This record gives sequence, C-alpha cells and structure tokens, in this order.
Amino acid sequence: MSYVLNTLEDQRAMLAAIGVSSIEELFSKIPPSLLLKRPLQVPPALSEIELTAQLYQLARRNRSAGEAVCFLGGGAYDHFIPAVVDAVAGRSEFYTAYTPYQAEASQGSLQAFFEFQTIICQLTGLDVANASLYEGGSAVAESVLMARSIQPKRHKVLVAASVHPEYRQTLATYTANLDLHIQTLPVPGGFLDPGELKKAIDGQTLCVLVQHPNFFGCLEEPEALANIAHQAGALFLVSFDPISLGLLKRPGQYGADIAVAEGQCLGNPMSYGGPYLGLLACRAEYVRKMPGRLVGQTVDRRGRRCWVLTLQTREQHIRREKATSNICTNQGLMALRATVFLAALGPQGLRDTADLCTRKAHYAAERLTQLPGVRLRFDRPFFKEFALHVDQAVPPLLAGLLDKGYHAGLHLGRWYPELENCFSVAVTEKRTCMEIDGLVSALASQCAGVCNGVPASQALNERVEQDIHG
Repeated sequence: MSYVLNTLEDQRAMLAAIGVSSIEELFSKIPPSLLLKRPLQVPPALSEIELTAQLYQLARRNRSAGEAVCFLGGGAYDHFIPAVVDAVAGRSEFYTAYTPYQAEASQGSLQAFFEFQTIICQLTGLDVANASLYEGGSAVAESVLMARSIQPKRHKVLVAASVHPEYRQTLATYTANLDLHIQTLPVPGGFLDPGELKKAIDGQTLCVLVQHPNFFGCLEEPEALANIAHQAGALFLVSFDPISLGLLKRPGQYGADIAVAEGQCLGNPMSYGGPYLGLLACRAEYVRKMPGRLVGQTVDRRGRRCWVLTLQTREQHIRREKATSNICTNQGLMALRATVFLAALGPQGLRDTADLCTRKAHYAAERLTQLPGVRLRFDRPFFKEFALHVDQAVPPLLAGLLDKGYHAGLHLGRWYPELENCFSVAVTEKRTCMEIDGLVSALASQCAGVCNGVPASQALNERVEQDIHG
C-alpha cells in the first residue's frame, strides 16, 4: 500500500486522542534497557533517480536459477511450466483476489479451490485435502500438530533424519513450547531402516514422519514403515514429491494417514525461495482436525451448483485455544497455478514428466560417477535427485562450477557434518543430455588431478536419447 507520512500536527492529534502528551510517554512502559538510545545508522536521503539506481545495483547481486544450467533441488526445482498456467493465473480476477478465508470469497475462487482439493485427493489417494497451506516446511509442522490433536495423550514424535533438514527445523520451532518429544532417527544408508524404527517406537509414539522420496532423493520403504507405525498405534505421516506420484505409489495406497508436500514443482517458479505452496491431505475420519480451510460443493436455493467454505478450522474468533491451527491465510494463487498445471498435464503428462526426471537423473548419475574421485554416496534407488561424494572440498567446487555456468547442486555438509564432501544433484525433465554432458565436462575440468573428461559411450548416448525422445 502507499506510504503516507504524518505531520507533527497529525502526531499531536493522535497522542491527544490516546490521552498521552508525548511519544516518550506512550512508550514509557518499555523497560529502559530495551530502548534504543543511539542514533540510527541511516544514510542520507537519496533522490529518486539515485535510489532507483541503487536498488537495481542491489538486485543485480541476486543469482537466479535461469542465469546458469540448474541442477539445484532440496525442495525447489526447475520444472517446466506450461504457458497456460500464467495465462489463467494471470487473469485479474484471480491475480488480485482477496485472501479466501473470509466468507465473502468469490464463487470463482471457491470453485478453483474445490477443484484443487479434488485433484490433490486424486493425486494422493487420500479422502480429503484442504485449500492449501504456506509451504512444505510449515505443512510438515502442521501435520504433526494435527496428529497431536488426534492423539493428545501421546507425546513422542519419530522423524527420519532423511526428512528435509529445514522442514525439521520448522517442526522444532513450531513445537518448542509444546509437550512433545521429537526424536530424530539416523539414516546412515540414506533411508530409514525399518529395523531402526522398530527399536525406537513404543506406546507413547504419537506419529512417525518420513519423506518419500527423501531429501537425498532416495526411496524409503513406506509400506513397511507404515505397518510398524500402525502396529504401535501411531499415525504415519509422509512428505512426498508431487511429481514422483506419476510413477510411485500414492500415499493413500501405502498407508499414510496424513500426507504433505511442497507444491512449488506444480507450476510455480523457483522465485528465490517463495512464495510457495503447502499441500495437506488426510483420511476422512481426521477431517475436523485439519488445519486451514475446506471448500465444499452444494446447491443454492435455486438448485444451482455453488461452493462454500464448509470448514474453517482456523476460527480463532470462536474456538480460541481449541483452534486446530493459526493458519490465517493461504497460498491461493499458488494453489490455482498447481490446479491449472495438473489439469494441463493430466495423468499421462504427469507420468511422462516423472519418467523423464527419473531417466535423466539416472543418466546424469551414470555419467558423473564415471569421473575419477566421484561416486554415489548412497546405494539406493532414487527418483530425480541423488547425492555425490567427491574427494575435495565441496563449496569451492560448486563455486567454480557456477563460474562455468552450472548451478551444480547443494552442499550437504551444510546440514549433515558427516556428508561434508557430498552434494546433491537434481535433474528435472527440462535438463537435456547436452546440459548433463556439459556438467560432466565442467566437473571433470574443475576437479584437480583428474582427467579432462570421460566421454560417454556412443551406445549409452543413443539409448538415453531414444528413451527420452522416443
């Protein structure tokens, strides 16, 4: 909104209305130790042309994914976005719509969210989905809070270390002042061993949280983990990659009680980290414990189809401390983009996208591990992302590859000290064999003391090109 300054006369009028004589008196209740006594380090005012030039200079310091070939992952992926997504989501009635948690939300927005919920239910194989959350990390935290409201007498939460580390940090923040014990289970092999879960689970376990495919791109054993959780009376929570469901079983098929996801990959650009989209779906019996809001379909007094906010489980204004969540808005525009994206792809398009990601990722892994000193860190099936171990320091290696025009991956040592010499590589359907081969050549020349490149065999290239291009 526009900035409107207030004059000294305005200030005096407001102070008089409040009943104090000065701004100092207004803030007199604040302890003196907390008051800022030194002058603010504010630079001199700039003219409009000077300020505009400075802002452009600061903006140029950003490095977008589009400036280099992008192999970044870890929850934000460079997937192709069909033009129809921007065409529909860019319409003014959607693009400028007011946040739809109020009863006056338009029929057009409500219908779009109803269709979004329907598609997410079809995608996950679960009974009900809400009208979106903030993003993947808070969706994970909300799923645990939801599980707590379902089973309030249990206090132990088991979380695989292969869940996105920033999602786990978000969960720790959400639950810091609650009577919950968060226990992280080790994943030395890149996945949660069902045997480790059996040793840790007990009658106080509220829920088990895993990510499938996980942060390293590896596939977990969700059916075995779900069975162990359910045998102990615990809920099974899973964070999934929506694109992966073009090939993998749906969460509802392997026993998930609540499924959450980061929906950025569904038609939303990487955008320097946001805004993104949180997905949440669950079994029907838990619908009244669901955070956010739920759009339902009905008929009006004339018998015409219409849509309403069936559940607003937020409702702090009524339920106060009994409210299921503090979700007071949602990522409605991002949910609309996801709806258009999935409708445009359809089931076969989603399968084709997932298949391309898998084939290209495995081609990249095969080519990269032909280089001396480069190997896969985990001997596990993976989807579109995998972890590499190299015999040198990773941060300068990645910086050098960026200089050569490649966002080569994420340094895993940032979150896992034992993986200091590892980085993850994500390969989406957008990456071509030429771009993958270019990364291989760049890594070969960047690595000290190795050969200048290992050419792929002609047969390998021909097979992969035939698989990708038909």
